[in-house]
Order: sequence, then structure tokens, then C-alpha cells
Amino acid sequence: MDVTPIKPIPKSATNTLRLPLSKLNGVAEARALSETIQRISGVRDVHINVANKEAHLIYDPTITNTTRLFEALGKAGYEVGQAELRAHIAGMYCASCVTRIEDSLRAVPGVLEANVNPATEIANIKYIPGTADFQTIQTAVESTGYQAAHPLEQPPTPDQETAAHQREYKTLMGKFWFAAVISIPTLLVAYPNVRFLYAPYLFSSQVSEGLIRLLWIISGIVTLPVMLYAGRQFFSGGWAALRHRSADMNTLIALGTSAAWIYSTIALLFPRLFPQGTAEPFYDVTAVVTALVVLGQALEVRAKGQASQAIKKLIGLQAKTARVLRQGRELEIPVEEVEVGDTVVVRPGEKIPVDGVMIDGQSAIDESMVTGESLPVDKKPGDEVIGATVNTTGAFKFKATKVGKDTALAQIVKMVQDAMGSKAPIARLVDVVSSIFVPVVMILSILTFLVWFNFGPSPALAFAVVTAVTVLIIACPCAVGMAVPMSLVAGLGKAAEHGVLIRNGQALQYAAQLKTIVLDKTGTITKGKPELTDAVPAPGFDEKTLVRLAASADRPSEHPLAQAIVKGAQARGLEPTEPSAFNAVPGHGVETTVEGRRVLVGNRKLMLRESIEASALQGEVERLQGEGKTAMYVAVDGQAAGVVAVADTIKEDSLEAIRVMKEMGLEVVMLTGDNERTAQAIARQVGVDQVLAEVLPEDKANQVHALKAQMKKGQKVGMVGDGINDAPALVEADVGFAIGTGTDVAIEAAAVTLMSGSLKGVSFAIEISKATMQNAKQSLFGAFVYNALGIPVAAGVLFPFFGILLSPILAGAAMAISSVTVVTNANRLRFFKPRSFTRA
Repeated sequence: MDVTPIKPIPKSATNTLRLPLSKLNGVAEARALSETIQRISGVRDVHINVANKEAHLIYDPTITNTTRLFEALGKAGYEVGQAELRAHIAGMYCASCVTRIEDSLRAVPGVLEANVNPATEIANIKYIPGTADFQTIQTAVESTGYQAAHPLEQPPTPDQETAAHQREYKTLMGKFWFAAVISIPTLLVAYPNVRFLYAPYLFSSQVSEGLIRLLWIISGIVTLPVMLYAGRQFFSGGWAALRHRSADMNTLIALGTSAAWIYSTIALLFPRLFPQGTAEPFYDVTAVVTALVVLGQALEVRAKGQASQAIKKLIGLQAKTARVLRQGRELEIPVEEVEVGDTVVVRPGEKIPVDGVMIDGQSAIDESMVTGESLPVDKKPGDEVIGATVNTTGAFKFKATKVGKDTALAQIVKMVQDAMGSKAPIARLVDVVSSIFVPVVMILSILTFLVWFNFGPSPALAFAVVTAVTVLIIACPCAVGMAVPMSLVAGLGKAAEHGVLIRNGQALQYAAQLKTIVLDKTGTITKGKPELTDAVPAPGFDEKTLVRLAASADRPSEHPLAQAIVKGAQARGLEPTEPSAFNAVPGHGVETTVEGRRVLVGNRKLMLRESIEASALQGEVERLQGEGKTAMYVAVDGQAAGVVAVADTIKEDSLEAIRVMKEMGLEVVMLTGDNERTAQAIARQVGVDQVLAEVLPEDKANQVHALKAQMKKGQKVGMVGDGINDAPALVEADVGFAIGTGTDVAIEAAAVTLMSGSLKGVSFAIEISKATMQNAKQSLFGAFVYNALGIPVAAGVLFPFFGILLSPILAGAAMAISSVTVVTNANRLRFFKPRSFTRA
């Protein structure tokens, strides 16, 4: 049944949008939804199809867009189906065109969000299926002068990526050599002193004017293919920008080189139009500048490939083949053909092809490439194994549970790629600056021409043209636009190599701004499970007997503290016996009969109830409790036998990780539901000064909110947790860190996921975030300083004082070097070493 019929509206002024609705029950709800949509500004009409669960909208794109409509429906409680698409944008050499491509994509009906990363040349697009598709997205990209080569449903292999970079690099180097070969004779012709110095037999000092003129004509002819072939991308990109009423680096290079060529040609053909002394052409500018800028692009492409090495390394970890048992036979097949439920055989030294559960055998597995943990992990039947990790010792069999894009490695790669496609807040500001940078440079170029033409020395016209062209060529919006994305790609990749997955650019930037880090105690600082730590026998008893009797008494109990005593005894080589009688006393402990002896294990209340004198042990109990441990009395046949203590022990590397955080200037806060005494004891052991104790699970988010309110502008609060009850606090924090050994809910809520269970990952994540942002700011500072100094020098500001005027050729070289410098600086992050340990 349909409701709300559409009225005829002029199509030229509106867009049509189809929204699939996952929840729509009945006509009444459809009418309510129709009224909700009608109230959205810019919506002209709406048509709800109840049977197909679709909303057809007609809206004015000048007033609203797909994203706003999507958000409005979400706020009204209706879920609209959406999908994600990643596309490679070919030939993207100019970072200043990012905003133009993104705006063009966002204008496509059905596109909800579009982020373009010039460092990886990847566009991440969220869209509504059925309303937008790859063809419409490809058309939008092509309208900006670029080409969306193909959707990236599966990440390319390292070999494919390397081959693509090599092809692009070879193409650009071919153009460079073509332009360079033509540039050399053109330079010889352009400068009399140069041509006589390097070619004295071809050019004497007394060369006829007719010969020079002929050589100039030849220079003009041979430099034309340099522009049309080697510099073709500048003109196609500049034309696409012009069609969108914008400008970018391509515009500047195209204007500069073509202006030099056109001026030279007119001066050569019609010299009388120009004042005396100004009719000499400079075709060398066209050829040499094109060659230098193309060389810069080639070097940039090669450096970009190095910056994204982390992704290639991750993808390269995947095993190529797998041995599976099918119909009683062991077959070696490509890893892509492994199916869920297959039994896979792994031998010593081999990579585990996919994720699964061990069913036979045992081994120690090196998981460092995924989790960052350097020590091999012992595995036995029932334990999970991760694809791409390495089997070090024994042979075993496992059942495949996740294959293809569902494996842990594939999910890690996707998360890193998504993060690289996101933007840090600082990058959005830079995009805005880049978008207005080129128009400003063009205005400065025109002003430079006018000043030199009206007030410059003779020949004023020649000086005016040269300085105007130099201003166009020296300006480098690419250096500004590439600074943050290149650093982001390198930093995120380095973090992924160490088992730290940062969800997006915002999380990375905020992690670098952290002032306070809140650590949940259980499962984060500590192991999250109690262990037997102490056994203090009373006179007349030895430690082994005390532990064995206590463990035997607790053996039938399911209480975590009781099980910790049992496992502790077994770890010491003591095997508990089954008690002949067992009775759990709520709130007190247990009373049992072990080997014919009456054994009690419990608190002081149990001792008082049974009238057992245990005051001699009170000092030991208080000492153990002061260390944050749970102390329990043990009595045998009515006599105090000693005290056993259980505690949630601290992880081996928590102390070191917290020390590194404090050295970075972070305020470390421990958050726990434990009582104040126990919490303070743990805090003292790990070096935490501020403790928030006796916090109920539902109040954790409130505590984080209170800490955020105390922060100054630019300071952020981080939260580290692993449990379901930590999820609200992880969301509330500016940056949430989830321990990888924790629950899926916590990991989903966090902005940073640590593949290992170590707090070292938090320290490393903060360190690499700080290093990445520092690297980006260095590149930005260098780019802004280069342009701030280079443009005035190109405009001739030094000429009145020192007689120095910058050549357009030197300007082209400087522009190429500035772009390459930014990419090279980002690549320094590949060699980043953390403060106190090499792997997180």
C-alpha cells in the first residue's frame, strides 16, 4: 500500500532519492514518517511504499543533501540501510583537489559521506544501496578530472600494489626523460653564455640573428609536445578544476608553463608588439619546469609506496596455501579455497592459514605479527588460533572457523585501511586552507605582474611576465595538503605493525593530546583472575600441608577464590584430594572433612563461629590485606593452621607501561570497584597516584565525564578497559582504549584496540600518536614557511635591495623538492622507536 502521492514538480530544480527502511510497520507508521520527512527543510515531496519498505523523496539540493536527510531520519528513530565502498582514484598528484573531489562525491544523491586520502589515493564512501552505485560515483570523480579506477572490495595483494606503483613511477619517469631531453638544447638556445660554453663548435660568439631566430622557432615547436605529453595531466586537471569554478596545483603549473610558451611565441612572431628588449622568448621555462615538476611527482609516487608499506606487510603475512583433510586425504590448496569447518593440518615452522580452534596436538605459536607479543603462546586443544601467525614447535590440527574477509588479519587490514581513509580534525582545517590557497596565489601573480609592469625597470614587460610566472610555479599547495595525510598513513601503519589498531584520524590526534589516562583495574592493570599468592603456616604446620589441605577443602567449591587456591596448589605440584564431607557456609567460608580431618577455610567470622583461636595470625592477615590481597584463615581439627591469600595479580608489564605514561607527562588514574584499602595497595605497587575506588559499574562513565570537565582547552581524557561494563566509559572518553583480550562490546566501543592484553600497547599508541602529530606539524610548518618565503622572493621582493630575481626554473625545482620533502619526512615514522621497548 502506498501513501502520500507525489505532486508534479519541476525536475530541473530537484533531486530524487530512494531510501530503503529496515523498520517500517504499517500504514500509520508510514504516515507518521511521511509527516516527519515533510518537515525537513528542502524536502519538496515524499512517497512511502509500505510493501517495499522504501521512502521516495524529492528534495532541493541547494537547501539540503543526502547526509542531512539521513541524519534526520536517524534522529526520528528510523534506520536506513547503508553500505561502504572504497575506490582507487588514479593519477592523484595534487592534494589541494581533495575538497573538490569530496564535494563532487557528496553531491551524488545517496552518498552519505566521502573522505579522500591523497596519500593513499583512496576514497572511502558511505552510500545508500540502490540510490548510489559505483557507476554514479565514478561519474562524479571523472567530472573533477580524475578517474575512479575500480572499487576495492578486496584489498590488493602486495605484488599488485607494488606493480601499480612501479607502472605509475615508470610512466612519470618516461615523461620526465622526454621533457629533460628537450630541455637541454632549449636551455642552450635560451642563454648565449651557456650555449657558447657547452657547445663552442656549434655556437660561436658571433651567431647570426637569423640562426638564433630559427633556433627559437625550433625551441617553440619542440616544447609544445612537452606540454601536451609530459605535462598533459596539468592541463586536464586544471581544466577540470575550471569546470568546477575552482583551481589547484595543476592550474598553477598549466598557467605558468603555458603563459611562458604563449608569451614567447607571440614575442617571436610579432616582436614589434613589444617594447624594445622584451621580445626575447623563454621556452626553456616551459620545458624545464615541466620536467622538474614531473620528476617531483615521480619521486612522490615512489615515496608514497614506502609510506604504505605497513599495509603491504600485513597483507603479506597471509599464508599462500593450506593443508586440509578432505575425504580422508591431505590436500594442499590455495588459502582462498579453505572453507569454514575444514580440518587444517599445520606443521612446525608453517604459517597458520586461517582462524580456527585447535582440535588435536599442541604447540607454541608466535603471534607477534598480529598481537605484538614477542613470546610464543602455548596452545592446546580448545584454544583459538589466529591466521597468519607462525607455528614454532609441534604439529597440530585445527578446525577452520573464519576464512577470507572474516579472519582476524583481514579485519585488521580493513580497520587500518579505513583509518587511513579518515581525516584528523587538523586535516579538515588544512583542506580548507588548501582550497583557497591557489586562488590567492593567482591573485598575487596578477598583482605581481601589474606592479612590475607599471613600476619595474626596463624591460618592464619581460620582468612582469617572468615574476608572474615564477609566483605561479613556486607556490606549492601539494606540500600543504599532503603534510597531514602522509604522516597519518605512516603513523597508523606503524601502530598496526605493533598490534595497535587506531580506528580513525581523530582518535590519533586526540591520543596525542591526552592529559589524563584512566585505567580500569581488573583485567587492565591486573590479569582479571585471582591467583594464590601467599601461604603462611602457623606453628606446627608446614606450607605444603597448609596449601594441600586448603585446596582439598575448596575443591568442590565453584567460588573464584576457592578455584584460585586449587589451581595454585596444582601449580606447586600438589594434587588436592576429594573431601568426604563438604558444606558451604554463606558469608563465612567452607567446612569440610579431608582425609579424616576437619578442615575449615574462610574469614574471621568463620573462626569466631567455630571458637577457634586465630589472633596470632591477625598481623599476617592485616599485612596481606594491606597489599590488596584477600586473606583466608585455615583451621584443622579446631586449631588455626595458617593463612592463605589470593589476589588479582598485576600483569608483568603494567608497572613499566605506567612508568612510560608518567614520563610522557600523563596523569594516570586507576578506576575500580574495590574498596579504598585494596585499591590503594594496588596503586602503590604500580606507581599510580590518583585512585577512584568503590565506583559502581554504572558510574564509570560519570567519573570520566567529571575528569573531562576539569581539562583545559586542547587537553583530552583517555579510558582503558576490557569489560562490558567499561563500554559506556570508553565511549564517554575522548579516546577509548580496548584491551584485545576483552569483550567484543568493549572493542566495538573503543577508538583504539590493542591486539594484545598488555598496557604497553596503550603507551605505544600514545607515543606513536604524539610522534605522528609532531611529524605532521613539522611538515605543515615547513610547507607554510616555504610558501611564505618563496612566494615573496618569486615576486621579486629582493630585487630592489640585492638585485636578485628568482628564475622560474629554480622555482620549479623548489616546488618539486618541497613536495618530496613532505613525503620523505612522513617516511621517517617508519623508523620510529618507542621510548622504552621495541614492541608493544
